[in-house]
Parts: sequence; C-alpha cells; structure tokens
Amino acid sequence: MSIWGKIVGGATGFALGGPLGALIGAVIGHGVDHIAGTAMVETDAREDADNTRKIAFTIAVIVLGAKMAKADGRVTRDEVAAFRQVFHVPQEELENVGRVFNIARRDSAGFEPYARQIAGMFQDRPAVLEDLLACLFHIAQSDGALNEKETAYLRAVARLFGFTDAEFERLRAAEAGPDEADPYHILGVAHDADDAAVKAQWRRLTREQHPDRLMAEGLPQEFIDIATQKMASINAAYDRVAKERGMR
Repeated sequence: MSIWGKIVGGATGFALGGPLGALIGAVIGHGVDHIAGTAMVETDAREDADNTRKIAFTIAVIVLGAKMAKADGRVTRDEVAAFRQVFHVPQEELENVGRVFNIARRDSAGFEPYARQIAGMFQDRPAVLEDLLACLFHIAQSDGALNEKETAYLRAVARLFGFTDAEFERLRAAEAGPDEADPYHILGVAHDADDAAVKAQWRRLTREQHPDRLMAEGLPQEFIDIATQKMASINAAYDRVAKERGMR
C-alpha cells in the first residue's frame, strides 16, 4: 500500500490522535470510496510508531497546504490542483487526498494545532520538519510566485516548528533557487564568516539535509525529489562562495 493510501486506510491500523487523527476520523465519517490495504497486521511498537509518523508527515503536508490556500484567500475551481502539481498522487487515491484537503480547508480550526502536533511528533528530527516546510514552499510557488500572505503563513508555521527567523530566511533563500538568492543566505552564514565557518556550515547542512534520510523514513518519492533539489541548491551556493573566495 502506498503512503497515499495509508493517509486514510492506515488510520484504521495505527493510532494517530490529536487534531490530525480527528481530521482523518472526519474523512472516514464522510465515507471513503476506496481504501487500499486496511487489514490489521501484527507489528511491534517501534514499527507502529514509525508508520504513524510517516502517515502524520504526509497528512500534515496536505492539511497545512490546505490551510495555506485558505489563508491566501484565493478561490479556484480546484484548490487541490496546486498540491497535485507538486505531488504525483495515484489516480485511485486522488479522491481521498482531495477529501482530506477540502475538509482541512473548511474546518474552523486554525493551522496552529496541526503544526504544533507535527512539531511534537518530530521534535527529535528537526531536519524532517524543515523538509515539510520545503514541501509547503513548493506548493506555494506552484503558481510561479510566493505572495506576502503565503510568506507570513509559512513564517508562522516555521516558528511553531521551532525555527528562528534566520533559519526561515535560509530556507526561503534555498527555495528561491541558487541563481536568484544570495548564496550566503542559502548556507545561513554571514558574509564576513571565515572560510572554515563556511565549510563547516556547508558540511552540517549536507549531513542533515541529505535525501537518504527521507528514503530511510520511507516517504514518497516526491518528498525525496524536493530534498534532492534543496541539496542541489545548498551545494550550488557553496560552490559559488568557494569560487569567489578561491577556496579549495
């Protein structure tokens, strides 16, 4: 069963509480036409916890993406289209993903409870939270631009995830692309930092942001592709700085 099937079907097999679990309960309550592989299987506690976090991560991208569309105030024929531009959801799961998106967009709760829950679940893996933010940046920029309301929303989510404004600006610079952003901002170092500090920061980022981490988490290929693009942006920024400074 794909992770896209698990966002609904998996909810019957794993304990996902809090606002994310309640939202899935609402989706199931509205009826699900297709749930793949919902049979219960015996698993150990660690496997259950890992699967629950995988499901939660994917649901959080959908829910926080829906809340961003609501905050933006735009009304389109199909607001889930921006999500579908970024993530290749299997045809048989489009309706379920659309239900999650639309119920999240319409419910009265703000985005804060969802962001706090996912922050708590991944408090020991801040790099995963950064990857989730990167996914939201991609959704926001799917129409070719990142507007002020979307930026304010993403900054607020980042703060709930525990990131500083400086860390948020580094991520925003990375999402702008290596040819458009200040390479020092992408790396998160000052222009007057010495060569050793620049290299140390680059090594830290490449270690923490490597796509292999997401592969180990068992997340969908789209998430890994986004992490790969972010890694390319980090490496391109370092190459620019190293060339300017004559670093070997």
